[in-house]
Amino acid sequence: MVHKLSVFIALFVIAVACAQEETYVKDNYNKTETYITMRDGTRLFTAIYSPKDTSKSYPMLLKRTPYSCRPYGEDQFASKIAPNEFMMKDGYIVVYQDVRGRWMSEGTYDNMRAYIPNKTGDQFDEASDTYDTIDWLVKNVPNNNGNVGTWGISYPGFYATYSLLDAHPALKASSPQACIGDFYFDDFHHNGAYLLSYWRATSVFGYEKTKPTNEAWYDFPDLGTEDQYQFFLDAGPLSNLDEYYKEDNVFWQQLKEHPDYDEFWQRRGIIQHLKNIKPAVMVVGGLFDAEDLYGPFETYEKIEENSNNYNTVVFGPWSHGDWARTKKRQAIGNVYFGDDISVNYQQDIETKFFEHFLKGDGSGKPKLPEAYMFDSGSLEWKEYTEWPPKNTAKKTFWLQNDQRLNDRAEKSYTFEEFVSDPKKPVPYTEDIKMVFTPRKFMTDDQRFAARRPDVLVFETPVLSEDMTLAGDIMAKLKVATTGTDADWVVKVIDVFPPDAQNTQETQDHLKMSNYHMMVRSEVLRGRYRNSFSKPEAFVPNKKTDVTIKLQDVHHTFKKGHKIQVQVQSTWFPYIDINPQAFVENIFYAKEGDFSKQTHKVFNDSSIEVMVLQK
Repeated sequence: MVHKLSVFIALFVIAVACAQEETYVKDNYNKTETYITMRDGTRLFTAIYSPKDTSKSYPMLLKRTPYSCRPYGEDQFASKIAPNEFMMKDGYIVVYQDVRGRWMSEGTYDNMRAYIPNKTGDQFDEASDTYDTIDWLVKNVPNNNGNVGTWGISYPGFYATYSLLDAHPALKASSPQACIGDFYFDDFHHNGAYLLSYWRATSVFGYEKTKPTNEAWYDFPDLGTEDQYQFFLDAGPLSNLDEYYKEDNVFWQQLKEHPDYDEFWQRRGIIQHLKNIKPAVMVVGGLFDAEDLYGPFETYEKIEENSNNYNTVVFGPWSHGDWARTKKRQAIGNVYFGDDISVNYQQDIETKFFEHFLKGDGSGKPKLPEAYMFDSGSLEWKEYTEWPPKNTAKKTFWLQNDQRLNDRAEKSYTFEEFVSDPKKPVPYTEDIKMVFTPRKFMTDDQRFAARRPDVLVFETPVLSEDMTLAGDIMAKLKVATTGTDADWVVKVIDVFPPDAQNTQETQDHLKMSNYHMMVRSEVLRGRYRNSFSKPEAFVPNKKTDVTIKLQDVHHTFKKGHKIQVQVQSTWFPYIDINPQAFVENIFYAKEGDFSKQTHKVFNDSSIEVMVLQK
């Protein structure tokens, strides 16, 4: 009886604590909703959460989003606000805004709206919308201290980056997180290959609304199955997917009409505009983010190259947006990285960054590292004065015959070959599921792929000492194909030792013994090997250079592990299937355009990595 009573009391205490957390915002903040008028007369819906304690002034935090400011209504409160719980309880005015053309805001939405330098009159872009918003906020919101910070994850991260262009003087700090840098290299394309796995998200971005609304005006296609691999295989060429998205889906039409990196996509990139940035910046990303790896690395790099502001970068063992969650055990799929990693980041890094620049006078530098990077092999945080670190040396591995990955080349002039069949593409995961966007596969066990005849495997001997890779990876392939087009996929894999122990995350059908952990992977659509804007066919059977940049890694291959490289030509349905015969536009390819082809990878192909020196 005593035991049951103690359990009841414990559960009651937990329930009360949870209830208090759910009502914290309502108990401690006032909420107002307003429309802020932009320079062209368009009004943007804005929700403002202000601390009830008006005895002091507060900095403001602004998040601009295409995903809505819900819940709507001044008597309706979000359960959590601000970048993290510590900041929510630490005294900030928190502002959310529906961007132009989305949800309750007026105007027309433009996906990745192009930046306009030297705007005149009522010309507008997301930079001017942010400027006009901040200008109104500092002049009209009571008890603000005149300092503003911006933040956001994914698409809102893009808007945070955008706030840095022509920045308002009150904008002191910004944290673009998992920030899109260019839709041709983030989310919907990777090096010219279309990411079929994001096809369902076309609903979110493709349909225009006609008036402000607090209800979704778009629907997701009902596919009638839980097996995405089979659905897309049965659907066939991309042109057959027109059944689901018609002419009224603006984004689907844009994807189809602009398969190359033409002016349409080039103008929408923001990376090239990151020059002479004044506010302090903290770029945040996940080492295993399947959606936005390019954006955060490139954003940090370009600001570092072209500005003299405070600029720092944080990458943890996270998938898309994990750092904003509070899950105790941090894992991606089967791979466990440690406890409280996100909470510690929120408290010790993110909160301190904004506090320094928004609550103080912003002078000097906060006591934070320039680069705070998690080592996904040794499972520990490392601090660097720059990224990539200075003390690295380039090391080359050669893709040799007999499945060997050698650190010295042999003059064998041999090749490995495989048959790539569009009707039997290599899966990107062995899980049977239908996902909106992929996450788990970024660390998935690759044994299933290594055992396929259409996947080439190259592997080092067992390592006699630790080897830490810190920086990007360049795959320099020498290839040939019997066709006139082909995709090339390169995966870098950490092969665990036979005595590796299972964790509670290990899937029932797997063992961590000899686990093949994918550390980094990337695809290049072969037609874009020389130019993303000018596709070129392959000459059948001609040896050809194909160079693929894999995004940065920070991973220690431990003593007793092996480094493996896999090369393949399909990765389905993460990317769409290449016909393997050159066609002008793959989005319009028909069934008869697809053919089985034989691909060769010559043994003077190499993988260049940056190795951290001791």
